[in-house]
Formats: sequence, structure tokens, C-alpha cells
Amino acid sequence: MSLIGQREGIEAGRLDAFVDGAFAFTLTLLLIGGSSIPDSTDKLLLMLGGIPAFAVCFFHIAFFWHGHVRWRRRCHEATTTGRWLSLLLVFFAMIFVYPLHMVFAGLFNGLSAGRLPSDFHLVGGAADMRTLFACYGLAYACMAGTLTALFGHAARRAGRAGFDTLGARREMRVWSVPAVIGLASALVALLLPLSAPGWMWALPGFMYALLFLIGPVVSRFNRRYGQAA
Repeated sequence: MSLIGQREGIEAGRLDAFVDGAFAFTLTLLLIGGSSIPDSTDKLLLMLGGIPAFAVCFFHIAFFWHGHVRWRRRCHEATTTGRWLSLLLVFFAMIFVYPLHMVFAGLFNGLSAGRLPSDFHLVGGAADMRTLFACYGLAYACMAGTLTALFGHAARRAGRAGFDTLGARREMRVWSVPAVIGLASALVALLLPLSAPGWMWALPGFMYALLFLIGPVVSRFNRRYGQAA
């Protein structure tokens, strides 16, 4: 391996270590017990009530982290574009963690009729719902959009090097779906009138059920792309 190749490998490894550490730090912000250790069984049970929300938040953070891991498999070199987009992903993750926790802590608290604890409480009614879903959707779209850009960069690099770009382009389509859904959810939240009935404020959240369309949409694209090729 040449000296340049070794240096690029070291730089790529350092970037990945930083991204991994940043995502791990993000998870520490979701600790179910907060910054204190429970000193009684009542407090322990209260803390354990936060596990459902923590589990869902953990999945979402791991979902985006694994997207970056998959990108590195497609782009082994250390590039300026890859470095800045990776740092941008970390930046958005640090923002996303707060509305993420608020959405799911509030959701499980509401579904359990207050039995599961939540530090977040809606005090402004519809106005709070609008702000929360808009912030969540925009942060979600920014993270997915950054991963879309990373895979687009990987596809261009592979194309210039004469390698197959189908894998990177497929991943780019995969991540474009949650990016569009997050943006659409935020727009719905912003466009809903404050006088809308309560059930309509669930629409921005229910839109994320469309994530299950990733598989069918990408499979159909791949079949058409293969036929065209």
C-alpha cells in the first residue's frame, strides 16, 4: 500500500471513530434515568417506565448510524466531501435527539394514560404539536438527506473510478424516501390550522408509517433500472 493510501486509510478511520463516538454520545443524552441514580425502588420503577421510549429512540439513532456504516462500505477513501457531510450528519444528530425524545416520551406517556413517565408535557396545545412535529420532521429529513448526499457522492466516486454504481445509487434512493417523508410531515404540521381537531394532529406522526414503502419502491426501481440497462 502506498503512503498516500495509508494516510487516507488513517484519515477515514479517524473520521469513522469520531462519528461513532458522536453517535454514542448522542445515546447518552437519552439515558432513561437522567443524570441521577435512583435511590429507592419507587424511583427505580419510575426510571424503568422510560424504557419503551428509550428503545424506540435507540433504534432511530442506530438506524442513522448504520446508514453511515453502510456508506463507508461504498466509499473507502478519505475525501473532503465525505468528511464534511459526515460532520454535518453528526451535527444534525445532536439536534435530532431532543425532538426525538420528546415525541416518543410524550407518545408513550399518552398511550399509557400517564403510567409511563415523560419529562415533556404539552402546555400550548396545537401550537406545541406544530412546533414539535415540525422540528422532528425537519431534523429527520436533514439526517436522511445528508445520507442521501453521502451515497450520491459514493456513486459519483465509483463512476469516475470505473466501478459499478448501482449499489450506491440504490442506497441513495433508499435514504431519499425518509428524507421526503420527514419533510412532508413537517410541512403538514406547519400547514395544519391551529383550529384543526385533535385527531388531525396525529397526521404528521402517522406519515412515518410510509417508511414501510421503502422496500417496494426501491425494488420496483431496481427492476425498472435493470430492464433499462
